[in-house]
Amino acid sequence: EKERRDSLISLAKSLGVALLLIFALLGAQLRSYVQPLVIMSVIPFGVIGATIGHVMMGYPLSFLSMFGLVALAGVVVNDSLILVDLANRERRAGAGIVEAAVGAASRRLRPIVFTTMTTFFGLAPILLEESVQAQFLIPMAISLAFGLVFATGITLVLVPTLFVVTERVRTWVGSARG
Repeated sequence: EKERRDSLISLAKSLGVALLLIFALLGAQLRSYVQPLVIMSVIPFGVIGATIGHVMMGYPLSFLSMFGLVALAGVVVNDSLILVDLANRERRAGAGIVEAAVGAASRRLRPIVFTTMTTFFGLAPILLEESVQAQFLIPMAISLAFGLVFATGITLVLVPTLFVVTERVRTWVGSARG
């Protein structure tokens, strides 16, 4: 029990460091402190989806589930990043805030949905496996598969919405200063 607790503490610390590094990399690339938060806002929803998946499949959350959550965080950040990056490019090209957000979501809808579907169906054989050898991989696959499905829907709605809100606040603050 002590080893398990120590391992979970170590994993939590590592995840915290990884999230800080992701934030720093996104912040440097996007030259913003707010947009990385928009991008990373979907991570908790992936955790909710993974938890729902564990309940549906009848598996408790385990140490290996946590590894799936770490992988999940990377995938959902990637999906959000491509949305925000495209919205930023459309804004630089002269599009309005809402037009850029909706355009990015509609243009990236199919790639994001297909990535999610192929990942989910690629993990399906592991999810459905009954052999003893595969039992330790199933919690990790559940976290990744179900978390990704849940977070994808949230990503396509929440990220463009937060993009619009943060851009409007930024514009409002900028006009209030001037």
